[in-house]
Amino acid sequence: MKYIVTLVAFISILTFTSCSDSQVKSTSMDTSKKVGVLIVNHGSHSKLWRDMLKQVEENVKDSLMALPHIQSVKTAFMEYNEPSIATQMKGFDAEAYDEVIVVPLFLTVSSHYSHDIPVILGQKIDPKNVQYLQKEKIEVYKPKTNVTIVPPMNYTTLLKKNIERRVKELVPETDNTGVLLVAYGDKQYNQQWEELVEEIGKYLQVKQGIESIAYAWCGHLVGYSTQPTKDGIQKLFELEDKVAVIPVLVANDPYFQNDIIQTAVNESENSDNVYYKQDAILPDPDVNNWVIDITKQTINQL
Repeated sequence: MKYIVTLVAFISILTFTSCSDSQVKSTSMDTSKKVGVLIVNHGSHSKLWRDMLKQVEENVKDSLMALPHIQSVKTAFMEYNEPSIATQMKGFDAEAYDEVIVVPLFLTVSSHYSHDIPVILGQKIDPKNVQYLQKEKIEVYKPKTNVTIVPPMNYTTLLKKNIERRVKELVPETDNTGVLLVAYGDKQYNQQWEELVEEIGKYLQVKQGIESIAYAWCGHLVGYSTQPTKDGIQKLFELEDKVAVIPVLVANDPYFQNDIIQTAVNESENSDNVYYKQDAILPDPDVNNWVIDITKQTINQL
């Protein structure tokens, strides 16, 4: 019997669609060019979150520096923290870099990926966005060096395999278990975020035979409310005996993993049968490998 769940607010049972692969921009580059890599992430007030993202740079630096032309690997925070994107790009300009490959550690397309980062780098002219960035004290800087921004993580199977592994670790026996995927969400790119979690859900269904899968947003879109997560858990209990709650978040920020998701789990009526770990996509060797591989692909196209 195929189960159908209608979840309230920003929660939906999954209908599965496919998303098209993003394409890496192609440019031309002679063999003498000086190339840098800038690994960009969102930024956070949480030191734990920041440390997990900075560790990615440490994990991939030696492999990236071994590639042709690459002479520097840096990390930048889009907001809240230094070094910012503008700070790091000024450094590349000061050292006369010809090309910088920007690798955003974002799960899928979003306002940050599609608008904020290109505007910060001077690749897009959007007065309204510039005004917003100024309000948030995010510096806009148009670098002298050529910049190539690579696609986000979701164009590979990386996220699907990551979530599958974490589900299996959390609930080794998935019989009579529903899975709730809790992601940040994005109002402007809601369709793409729905496709992201739907594709993950389809993968879990095929690989693990989990029939009852739903998702909930936990970010700005829902006012950082615990309610969508609580509602998702409750609806899945109408179908299954157990619920596994999986954060689809890049790194561990206690505000999200604890204050929002853990609180929702604790306040659930059947919380003893909710399986949850305050974890994230990172750390994952496959993320490190993805950063290396996407940089190699980009180098080959430059």
